Amino acid sequence: MIIKKSAYPRAALIGNPSDGYFGKTIAFVFDNYSAQVELYETPQLSFLSASRDSNEFENLNDLDRKISRFGYYGGIRLLKASARKFLTFTRQAGISLDDKNFTIRYRSNIPNRLGLAGSSAIITAAMRAMAEFYGVDLQPEELANLVLAVERDELSIPAGLQDRVAQAFNYPVYMDFKREHMEKYGYGIYQKINIPSGLNLFVGYRTDLAEGSEILHSRLKDDYSAGVPEVLAAMSEWADLTSRMKTALENHDLSPVPTLINRNFDLRSQVCSGSISIKNRRMVEIARSVGASAKFTGSGGAIVGTYENDEMYDDLCRELKKYDVTVIKPHIVYGEERHE
Repeated sequence: MIIKKSAYPRAALIGNPSDGYFGKTIAFVFDNYSAQVELYETPQLSFLSASRDSNEFENLNDLDRKISRFGYYGGIRLLKASARKFLTFTRQAGISLDDKNFTIRYRSNIPNRLGLAGSSAIITAAMRAMAEFYGVDLQPEELANLVLAVERDELSIPAGLQDRVAQAFNYPVYMDFKREHMEKYGYGIYQKINIPSGLNLFVGYRTDLAEGSEILHSRLKDDYSAGVPEVLAAMSEWADLTSRMKTALENHDLSPVPTLINRNFDLRSQVCSGSISIKNRRMVEIARSVGASAKFTGSGGAIVGTYENDEMYDDLCRELKKYDVTVIKPHIVYGEERHE
């Protein structure tokens, strides 16, 4: 029997990047793209390569292009790290695994290294597949922590929890990473929420802006640890923006949403100006020039925001296309998991 599991890209609607600093965020996953993992029993443990893991290239330009998109290591390292951390988790939990092996492979069409949590999606799908294969019950909170541990502990990638939480729940989630709760339980206070259908959301991304999230997180972590007043104040304000967004969504009062989204980015610009490239900033500026709101979905490379009507959406697509930005209407996931 072949086990098939999926996970989807994430867009942070509000609050990022405060999730790694006891803040609050709201994020959702959308199934316009997906990472898919297939796992089946075999005599030996085996990890199969995907196209982004290839060591053969047409020429130097092809090598340069693919490394820019996928980095140097592809996705096999994500599967290997996932398997190792899964074993560590079960050992520490006192869970005895059946004496059997598997072959695992993945494929993903999630735009890579663009703040859409594409790597986390591969790891999440892999963890789901291994859990089903060995009959291990993983609660969403545990799954999110496990995926974060793969990236942080196994691969030394600085990151926060919000990406993994949204992907683990497969639902829009309000997350409160209150320090006392985090230190006591190891995870935040999570609440599934609904995003009203009347909220017109878009996601835009430009593939030539690919870069790892570690660039932003490393600098921000240093400033936070040093107690830089502007950074500490920003964390507090991001949390407040998230609370206000939650209230607006629950009350179906969407009028404050664009202002909250824009403020999220403006605040980021104030405290993280050195880590925002001109091209990243330009995406936001173009979106706002047609009347839309816009902020980063993650650490850069992709934006999320709102538009008022179809005419504005057409303007948004037209203007951003001039800048080689792909724009989509995200199809938000509410619990379902599909397989292709």
